[in-house]
Amino acid sequence: QVQVVESGGGLVQAGGSLRLSCAASGSIFSINAMGWYRQAPGKQRELVATITSGGSANYADSVKGRFTISRDNSKNTVYLEMNSLKPEDTAVYYCNADLNTRATMSTFFRYWGQGTQVTVSS
Repeated sequence: QVQVVESGGGLVQAGGSLRLSCAASGSIFSINAMGWYRQAPGKQRELVATITSGGSANYADSVKGRFTISRDNSKNTVYLEMNSLKPEDTAVYYCNADLNTRATMSTFFRYWGQGTQVTVSS
């Protein structure tokens, strides 16, 4: 059994900062990429940032220079530091992890968390 759990969302004023955390736990053998996506009301889920197991990061243009993704492989945890937040960053933020278990050794599956709400007021 694998669980992916996000935390750290909340309400913040425009220009403020938040730090999201996401921990994967359970019968994990290894994790490749981890990432953050977001979904605003009435919109499709979109990529925010991803990071490989080696630490290479990729960002959506809309968050470059404001958000930073990082991970602690020893804790199976990925973080999203969000600065200079804008009202348009308001969304439910979802974390995912591409991982395998001892039962699925040769196959990686993508697991998603339940999401955490981020609301930026103007």
